Parts: sequence; C-alpha cells; structure tokens
Amino acid sequence: MKRISKLLKGFSKSGKKGVAWLVDPEKEISLDQFSWIQRSNLDLILVGGSRASAQRLEETIAAIRKFSGSIPICIFPGSRLQLSGQADGILFLSLISGTNPEFLISHQAEAAIDLETMNLEILPTAYMLVNEGEILSVHQASNTLPILNSEIDRIRSIALAGRFLGFRFFYLEAGSGAKKPVSPTVIQVVKKSIRKPLMVGGGLDSPEKVKAAFDAGADLVVLGNSIEKDPGFLAEVLKIKYWYNQLLNIN
Repeated sequence: MKRISKLLKGFSKSGKKGVAWLVDPEKEISLDQFSWIQRSNLDLILVGGSRASAQRLEETIAAIRKFSGSIPICIFPGSRLQLSGQADGILFLSLISGTNPEFLISHQAEAAIDLETMNLEILPTAYMLVNEGEILSVHQASNTLPILNSEIDRIRSIALAGRFLGFRFFYLEAGSGAKKPVSPTVIQVVKKSIRKPLMVGGGLDSPEKVKAAFDAGADLVVLGNSIEKDPGFLAEVLKIKYWYNQLLNIN
C-alpha cells in the first residue's frame, strides 16, 4: 500500500499543504509530551539523523508507535544503517546537490538488499542541500557543501536533472538548526521545474518562515530542531496549515 506516496502526491495535486515532524533519535527530547498528535492534523513523522545508530532508530520508532495513532512513520536515513521494518516507509535519498558518490549511490546500493526484504514503502527522493553557506551536521556527515540560495541557475539545473532521472519526490534542506531556511525564490523555481511533490526543511523556526515556504510552493514542511527548542511550535504550525488549507477550500 503506497500510503505515503499517495499523501505527498495528493498535496502536490490539490495545492493543499502538509506538515511533518522530524524526530532525531540522538536528540534529548521527551516524546511523552506529544501524545496529543494522534488527535491532530499532523501528516507524517520522519525519524532519522546524521549520526543515529540502528538501535536508537529502532527504539525511537517503537516509542513513537505508542502514541502516533494512524500517522505514518517514515525513515529519514542519515546512513545505510538506519533501516527498520517497524516504519511504514523510507525516503530513499540521493544527495544530488553534491558529488560525493557515497551519498549519490554507494550507501543506497549497500542498503538495497536489506530493503528488499522489508515491507517498507520506498520513496525515491532527490535530496538537495541549499542555504546561505552555513556548514551544519548534515554537510559534515555527507562531506558535501551546500549550494547557496543565490545560485538559482545551478539549483534549477540540478532539480531538472533530478526530474529527468526519474525521482518521484524532492526534498530541499537548509540543514538542522540553519539560521536561514531555503529561500522562497529557490522553492518557487524548484517547484516549477520538477512538477513533483516537494518537501522543505531546515531553519523553519517561525510562523512567517513556514508561511513563506507554503506560499512559494512547498507541499510539505518538515520541522525538527524548532520543535526540540519549543515543543509548542508544532501545534502552532499545525494551526497555520489548517487555516491555509481552509482558505484554499473557500477559494
């Protein structure tokens, strides 16, 4: 059952917006305080991080399962070791904004045999790191540099290449804890180029930034570090999403 694919494609087709919560197994955060999400309009839970071990990934998914209700859980892998049959799906990422073969295809090839035996929905996803030049944990772990928000032509050409290569989903990432998110101009250009579902994460730490990402064309925003700092921010963004989608219904 392609549940997560259907969810993301539905946002892209309808113009409605979605929200995902990214849980890093290595971060210190009390998951018990989020028991309310099973009654919320949260769309997706992503689990993973740059340094999380396979054991911590398993433990975190099991803990989330206790209160997530019907919300799908999807692995956001930081390495080939971050696999679990407990999840519903996995973003099968290829870091197309960099030239490090380890994250373009090598790790994916090493994980493929194990994935074949797991009952996971696999989502082929083009992953692009874009920010203002900050070097964060994701860049250090992948040994790649981010593309600058100002490099519009380069970003567009890479996005188009990803579309022509057949990726079904795209993820624009500024990096966990980024001071500035992916710019609205970049989101707009990429969305227009790919004609596919677009996820955007990193640096979305205020309602204004979330709204700007939605307005520019993000189908789903991903919140992680901002929720670790302020757990109440998730509920705030879910209200923004609700009213945004209500306005679309009216129009």
